[in-house]
Amino acid sequence: MSHGHSNHDSHGYAGSSHGSFKDYITGFILSVVLTVIAFGAVMSGAFSTPVTIGIIVVAAVVQLIVQAIYFLHLNTSSEQTWNLLTGVYTLIIVLILVLGSMWIFSHLHHNVLMGH
Repeated sequence: MSHGHSNHDSHGYAGSSHGSFKDYITGFILSVVLTVIAFGAVMSGAFSTPVTIGIIVVAAVVQLIVQAIYFLHLNTSSEQTWNLLTGVYTLIIVLILVLGSMWIFSHLHHNVLMGH
């Protein structure tokens, strides 16, 4: 018994659209380029350590944005509001965990060195 859903349209759950082949290729190429930039900065040794870390962090942040747009199809449309809010909430929790851990470790390191 067919319910008329035999066609394969470009919409998934709740009407969210999937990207076109061009979008996936664009996202893939941008991801590869950003990875090569970060890898090249490390392997070349042409930059100081702080500059290299800065390049890696900027490439990582841009990579996250590229993947969210091209592969997760996150945008500011009303259908994506909950997905976007979930992503922002997750980012905040990860930042709290990472920065809190770094703060704890730095104080632990300071207290252990000063204790001896």
